[in-house]
Order: sequence, then structure tokens, then C-alpha cells
Amino acid sequence: MKRILVVGGGLIGLRHLEAVKAHPGCSLVGLADPNMSLDVDTPRFASMAEVTASVDGVIIATPTHLHAAHGMEAAARGWPMLIEKPVAGSLQQARELAKVLQDHKIASLVGHHRRYHRVVQQLKSCLDSGQIGEVVTVQVIWAMRKPDAYFQGNWRTQDGSPVMINLVHDIDILRFAIGEIVQAKALRGRSQRGAVRIETGAIAFGFETGAVGTVAFSDVTPSPWGFEAGTGENPNIGATHQDMMWITGTKGALSFPSMTLWQGEDWGQAARKISTTAEKNVKVPLDAQLDHFLEVIDGAEPMIDVADATRTLEVALSLEAELAGQSEMGRVQV
Repeated sequence: MKRILVVGGGLIGLRHLEAVKAHPGCSLVGLADPNMSLDVDTPRFASMAEVTASVDGVIIATPTHLHAAHGMEAAARGWPMLIEKPVAGSLQQARELAKVLQDHKIASLVGHHRRYHRVVQQLKSCLDSGQIGEVVTVQVIWAMRKPDAYFQGNWRTQDGSPVMINLVHDIDILRFAIGEIVQAKALRGRSQRGAVRIETGAIAFGFETGAVGTVAFSDVTPSPWGFEAGTGENPNIGATHQDMMWITGTKGALSFPSMTLWQGEDWGQAARKISTTAEKNVKVPLDAQLDHFLEVIDGAEPMIDVADATRTLEVALSLEAELAGQSEMGRVQV
């Protein structure tokens, strides 16, 4: 029975709290959060420093800019940790935390929960087994219209770019399923809401395998294409169950998340559609992630540790900076 402490009582922290309470392999040490008025049925601490009970692992679900500091504090106490994504507020913080964890041999896991979707693991397995040959291209669309109220009276008015909020997940899936990203270039689109923040853009990726890919994104366009809509993972986003990723290879192609597979020889013959079924989640990905965290505490290889998640963060931050430096009209010099 693993004794788990949850740090951070926001929306995701409370979901972790309930997951730990419901898990037969866990006992909940309590919740550490400076807001002592939070109404939760568990022992309360204003900070990790107040915790004197034995802890086998800690789940850090505090605001992103606090992740590194709280990770360092947990590392100083020798606690294996699950840190919510993004792993840190800056690349420097993420790298410093990764080094401390490596030097002190402390296990870590980062909450890129989409890796736990059965269909995402099926996608990786399909590509790794060569069912479409060597991957050549990948195209992704993430196109949603966020309601105006989403941006009103909060930090998202200026800083609510979909790159760090949404595309960081797609970047991580591309790294997980296709391979390491070694090049990334971005082009910013025209503002539709009159905002200074990034709304729309197109990204070109180069992978270490030699594959190339593109991502088109926008948060001002109602469409059926996006991970959340395609998989139905978020109850707050309407499910369409339409594909949003298309991958071509030397022997065929597939679309995701339907896992529609095509194989062929050349253009003289139509590609053949191969019957496949997209695997369904046996568990909610957040619960599957908790299962894995307990294994990591016992010494298992993490699905994505702090060092790995830092590479996802590096790509996302570089794109965010490139897009922020461009005109909101998306004009380019030719």
C-alpha cells in the first residue's frame, strides 16, 4: 500500500486526490495547499514542510510556475514524484530539476496523460511494427472555437496561446509515436478576435527519423478536428469522433484516432483499406497513469520522466517564442 501525498488543490489536483482515495493500492497521506479553506475529506497541510508522516510518493499539481520549486522540495525529502504538465515554467527550471533528480536517483513521472490512452499506445505499436513501413509524413489539425468567456477577466486574455495550453499535448504525442523532433518552424496567422495573444498558426516539424510533419491550429474555428473532439476525452468539449492526424509511410498510411489503415504498392493500384479497430480505454487515462506511478515508485521505467518531458517543453517554448515575435497579421517578407 503506497502512501501518496497530493500537493495542489486545484481542479486537476482534486481529481488526483479522488483517484488516490479510490485506488486499492494507495492510501492518501493528505492534501498540501496554502488555501486551508478547501473543503476536502482528508488531512490538510499548508505546505509540504508541514508533512511529518511517511510518504512513498507525491503528486505535484500546483500552478506550472511552482512545479520546479515543489519538485526540488520533494526531491530533498527523497520522494518519488508525479508532476503535472507542463513540467516547469521555464526550460532552465526543467533542466535544473532533471539534473537534481538524476544526481539523487529519484524517480519521476510527468502527467502527459494522453500517452495512457489505449489508442495512442496502439498507434505507437502500429508504427513501431512497420505496418505502414517507414513514416514519411504526418499532418495534424487542432481547430476549436473556444468561447469568448474563456478569455474574459483572466490571464488567458494576454497569455492564452493554444501552443502551451493545447498543442503541447500534440507535440508530446508526436514525439512519443513518431520520434524525436529536431526541427520546428512556425508561422502565425491573422487575429480574428483582435487579441494580441496567439490564436492561429501553422507549424512544420522535422524528426530525427527523417520524417516531416505539419500542425495547423486555431482556437477561433469551430470544427470537428482535434484530439479532444476525436477521442471524446474531455466532457467539456463536444465529441465528433473524427480523425485529426494522418500519417503516411513507405508501405501505406493511417488516420487517427479511428486507426483506419491503408496499404499499397504504387499509384497504379488503389491503396487497400485494412480492417482495424481502435482500442478503447480500459481505464480513464488519469487512473492508468496512477497505476503506472505506483510501478515507478517500485522501480519501473517511467513512461515519461522529467528529462523526457523537458524535451517536449523545449519544442513548445521555442514555437511559442517564434510565434510571439511575429506580427499578429501573419505577414512574411518574401
